[in-house]
Amino acid sequence: MLADTDNKALRIVFVGHVDHGKSTLVGRLLHETESILPQKMQDVREICQEKGVQFEYAFLLDALEEEQDQGVTIDFSQVIFKTKKRSYCVIDAPGHKEFLKNMISGASSADAALLMVDAREGLREQTKRHATILSLLGIHSLIVVVNKMDKVGYEKEVFDKIQAEYTPYLKSLKLEPKAFVPVSAYVGDNVASKTSQMSWYQGPTILEVLDSLEHHRAPENKALRLPLQDVYRFDGTRTFAGRIESGKIAVGDKVVFLPSKKTGVVKSIERWNAPPAERAEAGESIGISLEEQVFVERGEVVCHQDSKPEVSREFTANIFWMGDKRLREGATCLVKLTTQETECKIKKILRVINSSTLEDISGQSKEVAKNEVAEVVLGFKKDIVYDTFDVIEETGRLVLEDEKLVSGGGIILKK
Repeated sequence: MLADTDNKALRIVFVGHVDHGKSTLVGRLLHETESILPQKMQDVREICQEKGVQFEYAFLLDALEEEQDQGVTIDFSQVIFKTKKRSYCVIDAPGHKEFLKNMISGASSADAALLMVDAREGLREQTKRHATILSLLGIHSLIVVVNKMDKVGYEKEVFDKIQAEYTPYLKSLKLEPKAFVPVSAYVGDNVASKTSQMSWYQGPTILEVLDSLEHHRAPENKALRLPLQDVYRFDGTRTFAGRIESGKIAVGDKVVFLPSKKTGVVKSIERWNAPPAERAEAGESIGISLEEQVFVERGEVVCHQDSKPEVSREFTANIFWMGDKRLREGATCLVKLTTQETECKIKKILRVINSSTLEDISGQSKEVAKNEVAEVVLGFKKDIVYDTFDVIEETGRLVLEDEKLVSGGGIILKK
C-alpha cells in the first residue's frame, strides 16, 4: 500500500541519447524498488549466462516487453515502478519528433523529466536539444542525471564541469533543475542509495529527488472547468451538459459561464442512467440545472467566480504542424479548444524549430513546414476561454484544423 492518499502515478520521461544509459537506469530503478518479480530477474540472468554475455539491467525492459500483450507490468511504452511514497510511470521517448507530436497533440504527458548525460562525453549538442524539447513542452520539473561516473573514475571535477557548463544553458531556456545527480546506473551508485565511491557528493539520490517532487494536482483538485457540449430543454427547464475537465461542482455552487459572463446557482446535478447527485468531479459527464434560467450555448465554460480561466482574443502557443500545406503568417485555421470551435488567424510566427534536429530555423523561414514545431500568436474574432498549459493541461491544449483536416496540435503558453 502506498504511503500517500494520492496514489496516482507521477509521470516521468527519460530524455537522452540512446547510449547514455536510459534503459539501464530504468531497469535499475525497477530492481531497486522491487517492482519486478524476482523470478523475472533470475530468468534474465540465466538467459545472459546461456548467451555468454554480461548481465545488463537494460535487459529487464526487453523481458517486460515480452509481457506487454498480457498487460502485466508494461502498458504500451509505459513502465511502472513504486516507492513507499507513490507510483511512477516511465514514459518512453523514442525520438524527438514522435515525442513532440505525442506531447503537444495530447496523446501523452509528463510531470517530470530525467535528462541523461554521459559523464565521458560531457555536454554535447544533442544534450542541448533535449533540454529544448523540455522547454518547448513546458516541463519544468527536471533532474539532470550525470551517468556512467564509474567510467571516469568517479572524478568530482568531471561532474562539476558538466554542471557548470549546463546550468547557464538551462537557465537560458528558463529551466531550473531540481538537482544534478552523479550516478552509475549499472553499478547502482546514487540511484536508490548513497555510495562511498562519491563521498564528495552530499546531495540526494535519484529516488530521493523523485519522491521530493510535488505531484501535479490531480484534475479534481484544480479549478472547475466544465465546457458545455449541449443544452437540453425539458418541461421548461434547461439542462447544461458536458464533461468536467477539472475541479468539482456541487448543488448550491455559484457558477459563471464564460465568455458570456452569465451567472447562476446550481439547482441539481444529473447523471445519465443514475440518480441525481449532490456533487461531481473531474472526468464525469453530467448535466446541471440552475435555480434561475440563463440562455447560453455549446462552447461556454462553467467555472467558479473566484477561479476563472483566461478570456481573450489572442494567445501564444507552441504547435506541432502536421499539415501538408505550409503554415504562413496571415493564414486562417479552425481551432478546437475543449468544446469551442472558432476560426483563428496566424498573427505572428515567433519561432520555428526543426523537430528532427531541434535547430531554430526562424532566421531562414517564417513558414512552418510539416513536422516542424513553432511558437505562434493566434488571433480570434471573438473571445475564447482557455488556461495556459502549465495551469490546467486539460484546457491548455488545442487542435488545429485546415480544410477540415486535423493539421496540428498545440499547448497554450504563459503570457
